[in-house]
Amino acid sequence: MALAVFQIRVLLSAYLGSDSAGDMPVRQAAHLAYALHNEALATFEGRPADMQSAIQRIAKADEMLGGDLHRLFEQFLQATT
Repeated sequence: MALAVFQIRVLLSAYLGSDSAGDMPVRQAAHLAYALHNEALATFEGRPADMQSAIQRIAKADEMLGGDLHRLFEQFLQATT
């Protein structure tokens, strides 16, 4: 899974940033993959994922892109803990 998230991040890297000309869902996917790839790698390496940090990174992308994905992850994290 970590390798898949990393590859998605690499494939979508051209869509990172506030000046990207890509469609909004593609830009959001790029930022989501970027925000989560370190946590996926940590899990793969047997370390705990820091989901609070990941949610903070997703929230920053949401601010830039006008999204609300971080709330979905917050709700999921609350429901599973």
